[in-house]
Amino acid sequence: MKSYEAPGVVVSFDAEVCQHAGICVRGLPRVFDTTARPWIQPANATVDDVVSQVEMCPSGALSVQVTDGGDRQP
Repeated sequence: MKSYEAPGVVVSFDAEVCQHAGICVRGLPRVFDTTARPWIQPANATVDDVVSQVEMCPSGALSVQVTDGGDRQP
């Protein structure tokens, strides 16, 4: 499992669980961009937007931890 940190949020990704549904990429492409490195950049959206998108992951490969509140702008 890899983790990607930004102010207020940490997104974790488990490649072994991922079903590659693409919901994260289509839903929040400025954060989940498979052409970028790192491919998850949670600082590119508000904490609340990141949390909402991660909650839509059908496989549970993505998880999120809010570290200090919400409603932050990138």
